[in-house]
Amino acid sequence: MSYRLIRPLLFALDAERAHHLSIAALRFMPTPAPLGVDPMLETIVAGIRFPNPVGLAAGYDKDGRIAHKMHGLGFGFAELGTLTPLAQPGNPQPRLFRLVQDRAVINRFGFNNGGQGAAADRIARYRQPVNSGGPVIGINIGANKDATAAGRGIADYVTGITCMAPLADYLTVNISSPNTPGLRALQGRAALDDLLSAVMAARGAGTTPIFLKVAPDLEPADVEDITAACIDHRVDALIVSNTTLSRPALRSPHAGETGGLSGAPLTDLSLARLRDFRRLAGTRLPLIGVGGIANAEQAYTRIRAGASLVQLYSALVYEGPYLAKRINAGLKALMARDGVKTIAELVGVDAQ
Repeated sequence: MSYRLIRPLLFALDAERAHHLSIAALRFMPTPAPLGVDPMLETIVAGIRFPNPVGLAAGYDKDGRIAHKMHGLGFGFAELGTLTPLAQPGNPQPRLFRLVQDRAVINRFGFNNGGQGAAADRIARYRQPVNSGGPVIGINIGANKDATAAGRGIADYVTGITCMAPLADYLTVNISSPNTPGLRALQGRAALDDLLSAVMAARGAGTTPIFLKVAPDLEPADVEDITAACIDHRVDALIVSNTTLSRPALRSPHAGETGGLSGAPLTDLSLARLRDFRRLAGTRLPLIGVGGIANAEQAYTRIRAGASLVQLYSALVYEGPYLAKRINAGLKALMARDGVKTIAELVGVDAQ
Protein backbone atom coordinates (compact mmCIF):
# COMPACT_ATOMS: atom_id res chain seq x y z
CA MET A 1 0.00 0.00 0.00
CA SER A 2 1.28 3.46 -0.89
CA TYR A 3 2.51 5.54 2.03
CA ARG A 4 0.50 8.47 0.67
CA LEU A 5 -2.65 6.50 1.47
CA ILE A 6 -1.51 5.52 4.97
CA ARG A 7 -0.05 8.87 6.01
CA PRO A 8 -3.39 10.64 6.73
CA LEU A 9 -4.29 7.81 9.11
CA LEU A 10 -0.96 8.10 10.94
CA PHE A 11 -1.19 11.89 11.06
CA ALA A 12 -4.61 11.57 12.69
CA LEU A 13 -2.81 10.02 15.67
CA ASP A 14 -0.67 11.78 18.25
CA ALA A 15 2.87 11.92 16.83
CA GLU A 16 4.45 9.84 19.59
CA ARG A 17 1.71 7.22 19.40
CA ALA A 18 2.24 6.93 15.64
CA HIS A 19 5.97 6.54 16.28
CA HIS A 20 5.40 3.63 18.66
CA LEU A 21 2.95 2.07 16.19
CA SER A 22 5.60 2.07 13.47
CA ILE A 23 8.12 0.42 15.81
CA ALA A 24 5.55 -2.25 16.68
CA ALA A 25 4.89 -2.94 12.99
CA LEU A 26 8.59 -3.34 12.24
CA ARG A 27 9.02 -5.75 15.15
CA PHE A 28 6.70 -8.14 13.33
CA MET A 29 8.62 -7.83 10.05
CA PRO A 30 10.82 -10.87 9.36
CA THR A 31 14.53 -10.15 9.62
CA PRO A 32 15.63 -9.44 6.03
CA ALA A 33 18.47 -11.12 4.19
CA PRO A 34 21.76 -9.17 4.15
CA LEU A 35 22.10 -6.35 1.63
CA GLY A 36 24.00 -7.36 -1.47
CA VAL A 37 27.27 -5.66 -2.33
CA ASP A 38 26.91 -2.72 -4.70
CA PRO A 39 30.35 -1.48 -5.80
CA MET A 40 28.98 2.01 -6.54
CA LEU A 41 27.46 2.56 -3.11
CA GLU A 42 29.69 0.55 -0.80
CA THR A 43 32.10 2.63 1.28
CA ILE A 44 34.51 2.15 4.18
CA VAL A 45 34.59 4.48 7.19
CA ALA A 46 36.58 3.83 10.37
CA GLY A 47 37.39 0.37 9.08
CA ILE A 48 33.71 -0.53 8.73
CA ARG A 49 32.37 -1.61 5.35
CA PHE A 50 29.00 0.09 4.79
CA PRO A 51 26.91 -1.45 1.99
CA ASN A 52 25.54 2.00 1.14
CA PRO A 53 26.01 5.49 2.63
CA VAL A 54 22.43 6.10 3.80
CA GLY A 55 21.85 5.41 7.49
CA LEU A 56 19.05 5.70 10.02
CA ALA A 57 19.84 8.40 12.56
CA ALA A 58 19.55 7.86 16.30
CA GLY A 59 16.25 8.77 17.91
CA TYR A 60 13.94 6.44 16.02
CA ASP A 61 14.89 3.10 17.58
CA LYS A 62 15.62 4.39 21.06
CA ASP A 63 15.82 0.99 22.78
CA GLY A 64 17.35 -1.17 20.07
CA ARG A 65 14.24 -3.13 19.14
CA ILE A 66 14.37 -3.04 15.34
CA ALA A 67 17.80 -1.69 14.27
CA HIS A 68 18.75 -5.11 12.92
CA LYS A 69 15.84 -5.00 10.46
CA MET A 70 16.31 -1.55 8.96
CA HIS A 71 18.47 -2.77 6.07
CA GLY A 72 15.26 -4.31 4.77
CA LEU A 73 14.08 -0.74 4.12
CA GLY A 74 17.28 0.09 2.26
CA PHE A 75 19.43 1.54 5.03
CA GLY A 76 23.14 0.79 4.85
CA PHE A 77 23.37 1.12 8.63
CA ALA A 78 21.20 1.96 11.61
CA GLU A 79 22.11 3.87 14.75
CA LEU A 80 20.01 3.02 17.80
CA GLY A 81 19.58 5.01 21.01
CA THR A 82 20.22 7.36 22.66
CA LEU A 83 20.80 4.94 25.55
CA THR A 84 21.66 6.10 29.06
CA PRO A 85 23.11 3.93 31.86
CA LEU A 86 19.84 3.99 33.83
CA ALA A 87 16.30 3.91 32.51
CA GLN A 88 14.57 7.27 32.53
CA PRO A 89 11.12 8.44 31.38
CA GLY A 90 12.25 11.60 29.64
CA ASN A 91 10.26 14.80 29.61
CA PRO A 92 6.48 15.03 30.10
CA GLN A 93 4.16 14.44 27.16
CA PRO A 94 3.29 15.84 24.68
CA ARG A 95 6.91 16.07 23.52
CA LEU A 96 6.84 15.29 19.79
CA PHE A 97 5.22 17.62 17.26
CA ARG A 98 4.79 17.45 13.49
CA LEU A 99 5.20 20.77 11.70
CA VAL A 100 3.44 19.62 8.56
CA GLN A 101 3.51 22.95 6.70
CA ASP A 102 7.27 23.08 7.24
CA ARG A 103 8.00 19.38 6.73
CA ALA A 104 9.67 19.45 10.11
CA VAL A 105 9.52 17.95 13.59
CA ILE A 106 10.12 19.38 17.06
CA ASN A 107 10.95 16.99 19.88
CA ARG A 108 11.81 17.41 23.52
CA PHE A 109 12.01 13.75 24.50
CA GLY A 110 14.94 14.08 26.90
CA PHE A 111 16.66 10.72 26.31
CA ASN A 112 13.66 8.58 27.27
CA ASN A 113 14.81 4.95 27.20
CA GLY A 114 14.80 1.71 29.15
CA GLY A 115 18.48 1.85 30.09
CA GLN A 116 21.60 0.23 28.72
CA GLY A 117 21.30 -3.02 30.65
CA ALA A 118 17.90 -3.95 29.21
CA ALA A 119 18.97 -2.87 25.72
CA ALA A 120 22.21 -4.84 25.92
CA ASP A 121 20.31 -8.05 26.69
CA ARG A 122 17.98 -7.40 23.78
CA ILE A 123 20.70 -6.51 21.27
CA ALA A 124 22.83 -9.51 22.27
CA ARG A 125 19.99 -11.84 21.24
CA TYR A 126 19.90 -10.62 17.64
CA ARG A 127 23.38 -9.22 17.11
CA GLN A 128 25.28 -10.70 14.18
CA PRO A 129 28.77 -9.41 13.32
CA VAL A 130 29.20 -7.57 10.03
CA ASN A 131 31.87 -10.04 8.90
CA SER A 132 29.26 -12.78 9.30
CA GLY A 133 26.69 -11.00 7.17
CA GLY A 134 25.04 -8.91 9.87
CA PRO A 135 23.90 -5.31 9.32
CA VAL A 136 26.00 -2.36 10.49
CA ILE A 137 24.63 -1.16 13.83
CA GLY A 138 25.80 1.87 15.73
CA ILE A 139 24.85 2.59 19.34
CA ASN A 140 24.32 6.17 20.48
CA ILE A 141 25.07 6.78 24.17
CA GLY A 142 24.26 9.67 26.48
CA ALA A 143 24.19 10.71 30.11
CA ASN A 144 21.28 10.47 32.51
CA LYS A 145 19.59 13.78 33.30
CA ASP A 146 20.44 13.70 37.01
CA ALA A 147 24.09 12.87 36.31
CA THR A 148 24.42 15.73 33.84
CA ALA A 149 22.81 18.19 36.24
CA ALA A 150 25.17 17.08 39.01
CA GLY A 151 28.27 17.32 36.81
CA ARG A 152 28.75 13.54 36.63
CA GLY A 153 28.00 13.23 32.91
CA ILE A 154 31.45 12.00 31.91
CA ALA A 155 31.11 9.00 34.21
CA ASP A 156 27.89 8.06 32.44
CA TYR A 157 29.65 8.07 29.06
CA VAL A 158 32.39 5.84 30.45
CA THR A 159 29.68 3.44 31.62
CA GLY A 160 28.11 3.53 28.17
CA ILE A 161 31.39 2.72 26.46
CA THR A 162 32.05 -0.20 28.78
CA CYS A 163 28.54 -1.63 28.53
CA MET A 164 27.77 -1.18 24.85
CA ALA A 165 31.12 -1.45 23.02
CA PRO A 166 30.97 -5.28 22.73
CA LEU A 167 27.62 -5.00 20.92
CA ALA A 168 28.27 -2.11 18.54
CA ASP A 169 29.97 -1.72 15.19
CA TYR A 170 30.56 1.86 16.31
CA LEU A 171 29.61 3.99 19.32
CA THR A 172 28.34 7.57 19.09
CA VAL A 173 28.99 9.92 21.99
CA ASN A 174 25.99 12.25 21.93
CA ILE A 175 26.76 15.60 23.57
CA SER A 176 24.43 17.65 21.40
CA SER A 177 20.83 16.97 22.40
CA PRO A 178 19.16 20.24 23.42
CA ASN A 179 16.72 18.43 25.71
CA THR A 180 19.07 17.44 28.56
CA PRO A 181 20.11 20.52 30.58
CA GLY A 182 23.85 21.07 30.59
CA LEU A 183 24.64 18.42 27.98
CA ARG A 184 25.79 20.80 25.26
CA ALA A 185 28.29 22.35 27.67
CA LEU A 186 30.41 19.27 27.00
CA GLN A 187 31.12 20.72 23.54
CA GLY A 188 33.42 23.33 25.13
CA ARG A 189 37.11 22.61 24.60
CA ALA A 190 38.16 21.90 28.20
CA ALA A 191 35.11 19.75 28.94
CA LEU A 192 35.41 17.98 25.60
CA ASP A 193 39.07 17.17 26.21
CA ASP A 194 38.15 15.64 29.58
CA LEU A 195 35.28 13.68 28.06
CA LEU A 196 37.23 12.30 25.10
CA SER A 197 40.19 11.39 27.28
CA ALA A 198 37.88 9.39 29.54
CA VAL A 199 36.01 7.79 26.63
CA MET A 200 39.15 6.69 24.83
CA ALA A 201 40.63 5.34 28.05
CA ALA A 202 37.43 3.37 28.67
CA ARG A 203 37.65 1.87 25.19
CA GLY A 204 41.22 0.89 26.00
CA ALA A 205 42.69 -1.63 23.62
CA GLY A 206 39.29 -2.29 22.07
CA THR A 207 38.71 -1.57 18.42
CA THR A 208 35.12 -0.26 18.46
CA PRO A 209 35.21 3.07 16.58
CA ILE A 210 34.10 6.16 18.50
CA PHE A 211 32.02 8.81 16.74
CA LEU A 212 31.06 12.19 18.22
CA LYS A 213 27.72 13.90 17.50
CA VAL A 214 27.60 17.69 17.70
CA ALA A 215 24.99 20.43 17.44
CA PRO A 216 24.48 22.74 14.45
CA ASP A 217 24.23 25.75 16.77
CA LEU A 218 27.96 26.44 16.95
CA GLU A 219 30.10 29.55 16.68
CA PRO A 220 33.26 29.49 14.53
CA ALA A 221 35.45 29.16 17.64
CA ASP A 222 33.38 26.14 18.73
CA VAL A 223 33.91 24.46 15.37
CA GLU A 224 37.65 25.05 15.65
CA ASP A 225 37.81 23.64 19.19
CA ILE A 226 35.74 20.56 18.37
CA THR A 227 37.77 19.82 15.25
CA ALA A 228 41.05 20.11 17.14
CA ALA A 229 39.80 17.97 20.01
CA CYS A 230 38.55 15.23 17.68
CA ILE A 231 41.85 15.10 15.83
CA ASP A 232 43.92 15.24 19.02
CA HIS A 233 41.97 12.40 20.63
CA ARG A 234 41.71 10.38 17.41
CA VAL A 235 37.93 10.32 17.22
CA ASP A 236 36.98 8.04 14.35
CA ALA A 237 34.24 10.21 12.82
CA LEU A 238 32.15 13.31 13.52
CA ILE A 239 28.37 13.39 13.05
CA VAL A 240 27.15 16.81 11.91
CA SER A 241 24.55 17.53 13.24
CA ASN A 242 21.86 17.11 15.84
CA THR A 243 18.63 19.15 16.04
CA THR A 244 18.67 22.93 16.34
CA LEU A 245 17.33 25.34 18.95
CA SER A 246 17.18 28.08 16.34
CA ARG A 247 13.85 28.96 14.77
CA PRO A 248 13.84 30.09 11.16
CA ALA A 249 10.58 31.37 9.74
CA LEU A 250 8.05 28.57 10.31
CA ARG A 251 4.38 28.33 9.30
CA SER A 252 3.12 25.50 11.50
CA PRO A 253 0.89 26.10 14.55
CA HIS A 254 3.47 24.12 16.57
CA ALA A 255 6.32 26.47 15.64
CA GLY A 256 6.47 27.88 19.18
CA GLU A 257 7.01 24.54 20.91
CA THR A 258 10.29 24.16 22.79
CA GLY A 259 12.77 21.45 21.88
CA GLY A 260 15.00 20.48 18.99
CA LEU A 261 13.88 21.30 15.46
CA SER A 262 14.65 18.82 12.67
CA GLY A 263 13.56 18.24 9.11
CA ALA A 264 13.54 20.59 6.12
CA PRO A 265 14.32 23.82 8.04
CA LEU A 266 17.60 22.27 9.24
CA THR A 267 18.94 21.53 5.74
CA ASP A 268 20.94 24.69 5.12
CA LEU A 269 22.23 25.07 8.68
CA SER A 270 23.46 21.49 8.92
CA LEU A 271 25.09 21.70 5.49
CA ALA A 272 26.85 24.92 6.50
CA ARG A 273 28.26 23.29 9.65
CA LEU A 274 29.41 20.28 7.64
CA ARG A 275 31.28 22.57 5.28
CA ASP A 276 32.84 24.38 8.25
CA PHE A 277 34.17 21.13 9.72
CA ARG A 278 35.41 19.88 6.35
CA ARG A 279 37.26 23.14 5.73
CA LEU A 280 39.08 22.83 9.06
CA ALA A 281 39.59 19.06 9.23
CA GLY A 282 40.20 18.29 5.58
CA THR A 283 40.48 14.55 5.16
CA ARG A 284 41.84 13.95 8.67
CA LEU A 285 38.38 13.38 10.19
CA PRO A 286 35.57 11.46 8.45
CA LEU A 287 32.25 13.33 8.55
CA ILE A 288 28.67 12.06 8.62
CA GLY A 289 26.02 14.48 7.36
CA VAL A 290 22.67 14.63 9.13
CA GLY A 291 19.83 17.13 9.15
CA GLY A 292 17.18 17.94 6.59
CA ILE A 293 18.07 15.23 4.08
CA ALA A 294 14.94 14.10 2.26
CA ASN A 295 16.02 13.17 -1.27
CA ALA A 296 18.94 11.93 -3.34
CA GLU A 297 19.96 15.41 -4.47
CA GLN A 298 20.37 16.58 -0.86
CA ALA A 299 22.32 13.45 0.06
CA TYR A 300 24.51 13.95 -3.02
CA THR A 301 25.21 17.56 -2.04
CA ARG A 302 26.12 16.50 1.50
CA ILE A 303 28.56 13.86 0.23
CA ARG A 304 30.14 16.28 -2.25
CA ALA A 305 30.55 18.75 0.63
CA GLY A 306 32.58 16.21 2.60
CA ALA A 307 30.28 13.64 4.20
CA SER A 308 31.38 10.03 3.83
CA LEU A 309 27.97 8.88 5.06
CA VAL A 310 24.57 10.50 5.61
CA GLN A 311 21.75 9.82 8.05
CA LEU A 312 18.07 10.69 8.14
CA TYR A 313 15.06 10.30 10.39
CA SER A 314 12.52 13.17 10.29
CA ALA A 315 12.08 12.88 6.52
CA LEU A 316 10.64 9.39 7.02
CA VAL A 317 7.61 11.01 8.66
CA TYR A 318 6.75 12.75 5.40
CA GLU A 319 8.31 10.52 2.75
CA GLY A 320 7.61 7.03 4.09
CA PRO A 321 9.63 3.99 5.15
CA TYR A 322 11.31 3.25 1.80
CA LEU A 323 12.96 6.65 1.47
CA ALA A 324 16.45 5.15 1.89
CA LYS A 325 15.92 2.86 -1.10
CA ARG A 326 14.81 5.80 -3.24
CA ILE A 327 17.78 7.90 -2.14
CA ASN A 328 20.23 5.11 -2.96
CA ALA A 329 18.69 4.65 -6.41
CA GLY A 330 18.88 8.39 -6.93
CA LEU A 331 22.51 8.52 -5.82
CA LYS A 332 23.44 5.90 -8.39
CA ALA A 333 21.68 7.85 -11.11
CA LEU A 334 23.47 11.06 -10.15
CA MET A 335 26.81 9.27 -9.96
CA ALA A 336 26.28 7.72 -13.39
CA ARG A 337 25.36 11.14 -14.78
CA ASP A 338 28.60 12.61 -13.44
CA GLY A 339 30.82 9.65 -14.32
CA VAL A 340 31.51 8.79 -10.66
CA LYS A 341 32.13 5.11 -9.98
CA THR A 342 32.31 4.99 -6.15
CA ILE A 343 31.12 7.00 -3.16
CA ALA A 344 34.72 7.35 -1.97
CA GLU A 345 35.74 9.36 -5.02
CA LEU A 346 32.72 11.66 -4.57
CA VAL A 347 33.38 12.63 -0.95
CA GLY A 348 34.43 16.26 -0.60
CA VAL A 349 34.77 17.09 -4.31
CA ASP A 350 33.11 20.46 -3.66
CA ALA A 351 35.09 21.19 -0.48
CA GLN A 352 37.35 24.21 -0.51
